[in-house]
Amino acid sequence: MAGLTVLCVTAALLLLASGGAIPPPEEAARMARFVLHNCDWGALATLSAQEGLRGQPFANIFSLSDGPPGPLGGSGVPYLYLTDMEISVQDLEINSNASLTVSLAQTPYCKKHKYDPQNPLCAHIIFCGSIVKVNDSEAGLAKKALFSRHPEMESWPKDHNWFFAKFNITNIWVLDYFGGLKIVTPEEYYSVKP
Repeated sequence: MAGLTVLCVTAALLLLASGGAIPPPEEAARMARFVLHNCDWGALATLSAQEGLRGQPFANIFSLSDGPPGPLGGSGVPYLYLTDMEISVQDLEINSNASLTVSLAQTPYCKKHKYDPQNPLCAHIIFCGSIVKVNDSEAGLAKKALFSRHPEMESWPKDHNWFFAKFNITNIWVLDYFGGLKIVTPEEYYSVKP
């Protein structure tokens, strides 16, 4: 009986830690939404505009959020808080195209299951698209999404001219099981809940 209790508690902790039950592999669009909503940061790859690296791929870590934590808070839109002083943002000013990778490796889920970050069962999503500044009507939503997960952002230096941006998704690849990448359209992605 004690073993069953420990198993039930462990399962409950996994569900809480990962924001709910992980979607099954056959629901790739839901998996993409689930992974994004449960991740607080991602690797953003740009084409460098920096001297000596011009035109080369350049990946950098950025805090992000698609909405407040919890099972009902995600919009699916990856929001970012950026400054022109940041090297990758300088790249984006020349070419706004980018890719964004988010992985459940940053959550307790993969460690609890002893999945290496490269194991397909430790799901990761690759988004391609572009970074765009949000308009005034969307800035409040972006602010709530980001500051609810990253409260430190509110105290970042004002003289850095921070602005809210979003990743405008054009392509989505999901790796969450053996057998290769799954392609999800933005329409499929936005039509489901995580």
